[in-house]
Amino acid sequence: MTPVTSGPVAPAERGETRIADRVVAKIAGQAAREALRGNQRDADPPRATVSVHQDRARVRVSVELGYPTDIGRQCGAVRRRVTERVEGLTGMTVPEVAVQVEKLRVAGKQGRAR
Repeated sequence: MTPVTSGPVAPAERGETRIADRVVAKIAGQAAREALRGNQRDADPPRATVSVHQDRARVRVSVELGYPTDIGRQCGAVRRRVTERVEGLTGMTVPEVAVQVEKLRVAGKQGRAR
């Protein structure tokens, strides 16, 4: 029988938790929605894909924005929020968040502009 010890367990003895890429992608997509709140009426939700290697996650987010808008400011807000949420919830480093604007929606129009 192994004696039970109290106190912290050394990191090498704890093992490792691996977070699936799809989980990181869901976190990134939700973070992008949070960053664009108010700009997403009738918009497709942001889609995220990730590439995880060890403790680093590279993220690509595709978004749809209302137009007119400050596109650079919106993309910057998405980058900051995605980085903050992924790092905070997974403990991973996020060296890159690429934001791709797939569609621009003209305000007050039913159709979508590209």
